[in-house]
Amino acid sequence: MINSPSVDVLIEKLGTDGQPVSRYALCVVAAKRARQIIEATQGTATSSTDVIKELAIASREIAAGKIKCVKD
Repeated sequence: MINSPSVDVLIEKLGTDGQPVSRYALCVVAAKRARQIIEATQGTATSSTDVIKELAIASREIAAGKIKCVKD
């Protein structure tokens, strides 16, 4: 479970022009980014003490404003 950043903060960050996105859209964007992170890190050795879950990385990137939700 992700405690920080909160889901409400992530929903607001993904929204545009003051309009928040749905929780479903947040899940889709976070899952897609987490899969991208997994694919990029496959084959690299990581120590067990420095492991951060991919979904946590994705949520921090969304909170930082690095990830945007674009409708097709």
